[in-house]
Parts: sequence; structure tokens; C-alpha cells
Amino acid sequence: MKTRLPTTFLIFLISSFAYGQSRTFQLGEVVITSQKQDSATAVNQATMIKLQRLNVATVLNLLPGITLGNIGPRNESVVYLRGFDLRQVPVFIDGIPVYVPYDGYVDLARFTTYDLSKITVSKGNASVLYGPNTMGGAINLVSKQPVRKLEIQGNLGWLSGGYDCALNIGSRWKKFYVQAGVSKFQRDYFELPEGVKRENSYNNDIKVNVKLAYAPNTNSEYAIGYINQHGEKGTPVYAGKDTLNSQFKSPRFWKWPYWDKQSLYFLSNTKLDSSSYLKVRAFYDQFRNRLESYDDAKYTTQTRPYAFTSFYDDYSFGGNTEYGRALSTANTLKAALHYKKDIHRENNAGEPVRKTADNTYSLGLTDEHRFSGKLSASAGISFNARESDGAEEYNSTTKKISQFPANKNSAWNIQAGLSYLFTPSQSLEASFGRMTRFATIKDRYSYRMGTAIPNPDLKAERATHYELKYNDVSISRLRIQAALFYSRINDVIQQENNVKFDTAAARWQSQLQNKGRAEFYGGEASVNYLVTTGLNAGINYSYITRKNLDNKSLRFTDVPEHKIVGIIAYTIKRLDLNVDGSYNSFRYSTSYGTKAPGFFLLNGGASFAFIPSLRLSAGVNNIFDKSYMLVEGYPEQGRNYFAKLLFNL
Repeated sequence: MKTRLPTTFLIFLISSFAYGQSRTFQLGEVVITSQKQDSATAVNQATMIKLQRLNVATVLNLLPGITLGNIGPRNESVVYLRGFDLRQVPVFIDGIPVYVPYDGYVDLARFTTYDLSKITVSKGNASVLYGPNTMGGAINLVSKQPVRKLEIQGNLGWLSGGYDCALNIGSRWKKFYVQAGVSKFQRDYFELPEGVKRENSYNNDIKVNVKLAYAPNTNSEYAIGYINQHGEKGTPVYAGKDTLNSQFKSPRFWKWPYWDKQSLYFLSNTKLDSSSYLKVRAFYDQFRNRLESYDDAKYTTQTRPYAFTSFYDDYSFGGNTEYGRALSTANTLKAALHYKKDIHRENNAGEPVRKTADNTYSLGLTDEHRFSGKLSASAGISFNARESDGAEEYNSTTKKISQFPANKNSAWNIQAGLSYLFTPSQSLEASFGRMTRFATIKDRYSYRMGTAIPNPDLKAERATHYELKYNDVSISRLRIQAALFYSRINDVIQQENNVKFDTAAARWQSQLQNKGRAEFYGGEASVNYLVTTGLNAGINYSYITRKNLDNKSLRFTDVPEHKIVGIIAYTIKRLDLNVDGSYNSFRYSTSYGTKAPGFFLLNGGASFAFIPSLRLSAGVNNIFDKSYMLVEGYPEQGRNYFAKLLFNL
């Protein structure tokens, strides 16, 4: 039975200008289930372009349940999905994991959107088909796929403090197709409100991607993809007033000459017979960066004790196989096997390279059964295992490298859900899941610049999720989505203070331990209304509360309790107008209570099509030039402008 359930309020909201005719690269999607389209919220490329969202972090911030954050001392853009951070919500490109092996994070500002067809988000009980470490959900960046013999799309743009440009070329010919793209986003600086330039706020991102595919028939497809990203950035110095923050007395003067990633992957989908298929994915992913810490804001010398040059040279490789079979017209069974090897190599200038490696495995099974035209049930289970494959440490006093003891850990994930269709336009879903995340290499081995004791035997964190979702498109021109969720987290990896006294340094050392318990709960709602032909309006609201059950005086950081996003889009003939606004209540920036104040931002834009294949867009972000912060001490960009010429041949 087909339903009219929305994948996301933005697909309904954004009007008709489509950036080319490229379609979604279906091989790059992980979970495709026709009756549960809303289980993975999606943002398409038309939305990204219309609202001038140039990187993945700013796109995801449009969605309910997702909060944009900033790791200020590292100038990294991140998101929190219902309170869970990127270590617990892994990032994929076309189903391939691309998070950094060392700490599980990834700087989403380095992932530009020019070559994407859409971004999908699975919240809470993400399918076990994704593999391990999806304790809080999963984010998948899906690339383009051409539909015509020749497609050329691109843009030339100016923005405050910099520029951006992109070119995508695709071609489909009989059983073959190729998709290629190149893009550049450079910003020399950004300005704070009232025109004050933020020092060391530059970034430069270049991306190249190529995909070759062969589809011998309508049932099978094989593709090879390659992505090369080069990034460089500065880290603005702490500008806050928190005297307890280490950055207040000892500011960091950091630059990143390169933050580079390469991904090479193979994807395939073969229909074995009328009721079964086999998907295979294999990948090699490389991450390299260089961090330079300077003496002062001149960024010329490195003579003081805190000055250094650090190198990361990491890579991962692995793959997964997924087999699916329709056991009957009402039942579908799927099984997936994952393997991933992570290698982290690091050193400071003048020191030997240390290597650490992990092997991670996962075996998952899902089943979906439709009892009738109205009721369906699903269930999933997976066994995940992680084992170390060597971990080296360096003693700067003796100048020798030694090995940490071997360690391993395993965990079970289990999930179940019920879905009921009151009518083809109204549905209610209830789900339960027990999801896990393994401790990262950094969690287990980092000395944190001499202040901590490593703990190689850290176990996996565990979260139990409960969710109730309602979807309604029964009222003409109106779409309603709502969800209530509760998550209980156990074995939380948290810092235990005063574990051991370091006599040489005359200070106590901390250690990460599996001692924490917490609960996250809240709700989401989105309402979208087609006011009249060409005029769309939508608003979504998120409420998230996070509590530390062991120490209520410790605050969870970076996520506001209340977030509202609203968008109005109007199309008349060849002219498009749009306004979007967002409100965030205050958020804590430190566990001891430092706050970043709440804020409201308003953005606006317009675009005009000279001819169907040529369009000019322009707009302004932060119209009221508001001063705001995502983390205390690191103010964000004030009023800024953009203009862009888009072409589609």
C-alpha cells in the first residue's frame, strides 16, 4: 500500500526551482522502505541551494531534533541529534563511514553540499543495517546521479569575505553513467556585528569527486566513487569572560594548514532472483591534518612550551555485505555483515610516529512483517565487536615507544517497532531500541596533555530509546509530524577526577570511566501549510532535556532546550522569495554552568530566472546583525551577504 507520508517538511515547503535533473544516487542509500519514509528525515538539494546552506552542518540545523554546535577551541562545526554528539551519530557518504578514526568526530563545515542530492538522518533507533556505533542515530550524505546524456550544473558566487564556485557534470549513456564535480569555498574572514573583523577566521575548502557506474539492467547496478577534500582553516582566539576556562588565561593560537580527506569506494546491488538481492560495499578512507600552535597572535614563532606542530595520518578500510529476501508478500528479511579497520598515526614535529589500530565487526539481522493493510511490525538485532590491533605510546622523557595492553569489547543492539495506518494519510509508529557505541581510540588511550590516565578497557556506552511518532496529511494542503522520545543512557563514558596524584607534576590526574547514567527526553513537531498557489509556510519546534542522573550539578553542554525554525517561500512566475528564521534558547557551554545566551536569527533571499537554465540569487543572513554564540567565548558571524549565478545546461 502506498502512503503519502512526508519525508520531511522541507520537501513540501520549498518551491519548484530544481537545480538540474540529477536524481538521488540510490546505491548510496542505506535503508529504503516505502512505508516508513519519515523514519529518516531528508533535506534535498533544492533546499540547500535556495537557503544558501554551503556545508552539511548548516543544512542539518534546519531539521527538528538537531542542534548546530561549535567546538570552539578547534573551530569545528558539529551537530547534536536529540542530544547525542557525532561520536554517537556516525556520518556516512553513500553509506560509507567517513568519521575520523581517532575520536569519532568529523568537522561538518569541511563537507560542502555542492555535489549532494540529499542528506538523510535516522534518529534514535537507526537500522542495524548501518553497522556499529549508531547509538544516537546516523547521518548519510547521498551524492547525485545523472538522468540525461549530458548534464552541466554549476554556480559562481560572492559572499561576505570570500567566494564560492562549483561545477558538476553528469552523463548517462545506455548502460553506463558518469558523475563528476569540483567545488571551492573560500572565506578570508568573517565579520562580527557592527563590522568588527574576527581574526584568524579564514577557511578554504576544495572538493573533487568522480563516480563511474554500470547498470546492465534495471535490477543491478555497480559503481566506483572517489572523493578528494582539501581544507584549511584558522581558529579564532577565545573572546569570552569565563575565568575558569583554561582559554581565558592561556589562549590558543592555532592554524590548520591542511585538513584533508580522501574516500575511494565500490558499491553494488545485484538482484539475485525475483525475491532476493545482494548489496556489497567496500571502501578506503584517508584522513590527514596538520595543526600548528603558535606563541601569540602574530602566528610567526613557535618557541614557548605550548607551541607545537602536530600531524595526524589516519586511514580506514573495510566493507559490508547486505542480503535481502522477501519470504512472502508480507515479510522481508535482511542481513548485513560489516568490517572496518581503523589506523591512527600521530606525532609532533621532532617525535617518532605512534600507531594505534582497531578492528570492528558487526552482524545484523532485520525483519519486517505486514499483518494487514494497516498494521506492520519490524525488528532488528546485531552483534558488534571491537578489538585493538596494537596501540603505541611515546614517553617524551625516555624517548621510547611502548605498547598498551591488548583490549576488546562486544555489545548487542536490539530494536523493534509497530506502525499503524489509520488511513492512507494518517499513521502512528511506536519503537524501542537498545543501541551502543564503542569507546574511541582517544577515549581509551589519550593522556590529555598529561592531565589524565588512559583506560584501554573502557566498555561500550548503552542507550535505550523509546519513541512515538504521528504523521498526518489528511487535511488538504496541511502536513503535520510529531514525535515524543525518551532515551536512558548507561555506562556513559565520563571523567572521574582525582584518580591518581602525579608527584612529578604535583597535580591530580583524571580518568575516563564507564560510570555515568543519564536520560534525554523531549518532543518534536512540524506543521507545514500550502497557503495558496506558490506560497508555502512551515515551522518546526524541538524540545530536548538532558539530565545527569549521577551528578545533577554537572550540566550537559551545547544543546538548548528549545529550538524553533520557520520558513516562508513564495514563487511568482520567474521570481522566488524566501525568509527563514530560527530561535534557540540558552545553552550551557561548560559542565559547571557557563551559558551561551539564547538568540533569534532571520535570513532572507531572492532569486530570478532569466531563462530556465540561468538564475541569479542574492540574499542576506543575520539580517538584524545580532551578536550570538554557539559556545561561550566564540562569537559567530554578524550580518553577511551573498550573490550567486546558477546555471543548468
